[in-house]
Amino acid sequence: MEQLDLLKELFEPILKANNVTLYDLKFVQENKMKILRVSIMKEDLTMDIDTCALVSEQLSTLLDEKDLINFEYYLEVCSPGAEREIKDLNELSKLIGNHIYVRLKHPVKKMLEITGDLLNFENNILTISYRDKALTKEVNFELENIDYARLAVRI
Repeated sequence: MEQLDLLKELFEPILKANNVTLYDLKFVQENKMKILRVSIMKEDLTMDIDTCALVSEQLSTLLDEKDLINFEYYLEVCSPGAEREIKDLNELSKLIGNHIYVRLKHPVKKMLEITGDLLNFENNILTISYRDKALTKEVNFELENIDYARLAVRI
C-alpha cells in the first residue's frame, strides 16, 4: 500500500468524527520545505478555519504517534478553495445553484468555455445559465463533453 493510501485510511476515522470528507491529500514541495497538504470539506461543500484547526491538531497527534513519515515535513489542513476543481462529475447534482466554470471537449453554441449558474443536472445533461452581453441565456450539454470543471466565484 502506498504511503498516501495508508494515510487516507488512517485519517478516515478522524475526518468522519469531525463530519468532513477528504478532498485531496498530497505532498507538495515549496522551496526546500515538504508539505503534507490535506484538503477537507464539509458535506455542504463549505469549510471554516476552526474545523481546519481542529482536524489539523488531531491529525498531527496521530501522525506523531504513528511515525510513518521518515522525513521532515509540515502538515497543512485546508479548504480546497472557492474555485476548487470538480473532480467527481457525479457531484454536480449537489452543486445545482452554484456558479461554475466548464471547459468543453467540443463546442456547444460555438463556446468551448462557459461560466454561469448550474440550473440542472439530469440524465447526464447539464443546464447552465450564463450572461452574453446584456442577455441571460441557457445552454445544455452532455456530461461526457466536459473536459474540466470547477466552482467559480461570481464577480
